[in-house]
Formats: sequence, structure tokens, C-alpha cells
Amino acid sequence: MATDNKQAFGWFVAGLGLGALVGILYAPKSGRETREDIATTAKDGTEYVKVRAKEVADQAGTLVNRGKAQAEEIVQRGREVVERGRTQWEEFVDRGKGFVNDQTVKVSAAVDAGRNAYHETTAAPGEGPIS
Repeated sequence: MATDNKQAFGWFVAGLGLGALVGILYAPKSGRETREDIATTAKDGTEYVKVRAKEVADQAGTLVNRGKAQAEEIVQRGREVVERGRTQWEEFVDRGKGFVNDQTVKVSAAVDAGRNAYHETTAAPGEGPIS
């Protein structure tokens, strides 16, 4: 088992060496040109990343501003709904108070009428109503 692993690792190292040798022999450019190309590509990649990062930051800022505007609009609509509800509630309470006052007057009148009727029916003849 250990021998198989050593043998496989040996072949792997041999393949790496052979691949590196073939790459050097058949390279279309000199080492200097290849290094310059790598450096140029790295600079271009860095510039691309910077530009994309700025674009993403700008887009994020735009989305944040749009979100803030929508949130403010929703909050304003919520305030309007609350105010409308408060106004309706106050009107409802006022109508309820008016209804209760009307009923209180009617009940008081009915109690007074009942009291007078009771006194009239229980009073001896010739005695007037007692208040």
C-alpha cells in the first residue's frame, strides 16, 4: 500500500518536471516578455476590479437612497393613516358621547315621569302631587 503511494507520487513529480520542461522549450515568448505580459495583465485586472468596485459602490448608494425614499414615503403614508384613524375615532367617541347624553336625558325624563305617575296613583284623593 505504501509502495503504491510512493510510486504514484514519483510519477506525479516526474510529470510535473516533464511538463515544466516542455513548457519552457515550447514557450512562444521569452521570460522577460512573459513577465511583462503577466505584469500588464495584473495591472489591467487591478484596474478592472477598481472600476467595478466603484460601479458597485455607486449602484449600492443609489439603491440605498431609493430605499430611504421609499421608506420615508411608507412612513408618511402610515402617519396619514394613523391621523385619519385618530380623527375617525374622535368623531366616533363624540357621537357616542352625544348618544349617551341623549339617552341620559330620555332616561331621566322617563324616571321623572314614572315617579310622578307613581305619586299620582299612590296619593290620597285631594292631595296634590308631591315632588
